[in-house]
Amino acid sequence: MCCDTVNRGVAYGDGKIILNQADANVVALDAKTGKELWKVQNGDAKKGETMTAAPMVVKDKVLVGISGGEFGVQGRLTAYNLADGKMAWNAYSVGPDDQILVDPNKTTEMGKPIGKDSSVKTWQGDQWKTGGGTTWGWYSYDPQLNLVYYGTGNPSTWNPVQRPGDNKWSMTIFARDPDTGMAKWVYQMTPHDEWDYDGVNEMILADIPVRGQPTKALVHFDRNGFGYTLNRETGQLLVAEKYDPAVNWATKVSMETGRPEVVKQYSTGASGEDTNTQNICPAALGSKDQQPSAFSPKTGIFYVPTNQVCMDYEPFKVSYTAGQPYVGATLTMYPPKGKDNLGNFIAWDAGQGKIVWSNAEPFSVWSGALATAGDIVFYGTLEGYLKAVDAQTGKELYRFKTPSGIIGNVMTYVHNGKQQIAVLSGIGGWAGIGMAAGLTKETDGLGGVGAYKALSNYTQLGGVLTVFSLPD
Repeated sequence: MCCDTVNRGVAYGDGKIILNQADANVVALDAKTGKELWKVQNGDAKKGETMTAAPMVVKDKVLVGISGGEFGVQGRLTAYNLADGKMAWNAYSVGPDDQILVDPNKTTEMGKPIGKDSSVKTWQGDQWKTGGGTTWGWYSYDPQLNLVYYGTGNPSTWNPVQRPGDNKWSMTIFARDPDTGMAKWVYQMTPHDEWDYDGVNEMILADIPVRGQPTKALVHFDRNGFGYTLNRETGQLLVAEKYDPAVNWATKVSMETGRPEVVKQYSTGASGEDTNTQNICPAALGSKDQQPSAFSPKTGIFYVPTNQVCMDYEPFKVSYTAGQPYVGATLTMYPPKGKDNLGNFIAWDAGQGKIVWSNAEPFSVWSGALATAGDIVFYGTLEGYLKAVDAQTGKELYRFKTPSGIIGNVMTYVHNGKQQIAVLSGIGGWAGIGMAAGLTKETDGLGGVGAYKALSNYTQLGGVLTVFSLPD
């Protein structure tokens, strides 16, 4: 499995716990007894198809994704009937129209029909069959519009020279009807991705003013460093601005075409195979990766944990073999030039595309954010601090040192009439692989897989649940 043996959670519906397994099986358990009620095979692990995303229950269906973009998997989102596990529909990210469940005349991008063969004509030959675009992230649902929203991951391979074209619909936001699976609209954020900027980060649905107009918005902080605000009903792009000033691979996103204006100096494909393109910001782990942001309806502000990391990127030729890694690039990651901090925790105005305030952190902020009605925002740090800050100003109000670095999501609930705040500390995945591998010397830098230099000077491995009770 790529990027650690990860499981991002379970779902509940109709008295059932739905579990995605690493071997690509989906299992429904009786929530009271644990008895297996049904089990379906959603992929072939021998081809590198695994499952790391949490399932999502929408009405009478359970939606599940697939992981394995680094193994040449053809990404997809699949719906199973919650009652018996029978497949309801299967929507691929890349491929022929009938496989990706689009209507060439009705499915739109930027307000215009996508047209016939919108995906396959942007791939060379049959490359779409191993084209990636996996769906290992998160899904959102608007019951009023009856639309499900999610993002697709990087195209395969990481070597852009081997896959000319826009590689649609990898790196794309999809809006689908959960009853039929048909796509209403799409928006591709990073055509012909050259940097592994997976587009799977969470889609936040919020009714906010955008440029002064009340809007049913979808807000998405992509790994590519741009914060996007779209009309979630029509898919119209409203805002696309950098939420990390260090981003340099593109100057801006055109509001007419929706395409980023790429800087040739940082184009890994333009440099060619076996050529090391240097100082690309952000690195492949993105200005924000899996760590979810939060929205406060009271302040109207989004709170975003971010990475501030750049990279050198060298693509090389790779051949596809089923079940084997299909990557085709080596990376080296490090802080932006002239910067000592590897992360920021920011407040973002999605209606204007502007940073409201920003708190610098020595390491990337890998925890999820939590905004509360008390105008307090919580997040965790890789050194292990749980921090509480003022939602309006970002001023730190409280910190507590947990036993290990925090990449988990801060949560809140009420128990015996008291509000509790809880967080699971413990480092894994990209954030902790350096510690797990014993990379602690300054010369190790961030390494090729995201190791943080000397992080062991600040924290340790090991998982601990810490719970706080808020005073009356």
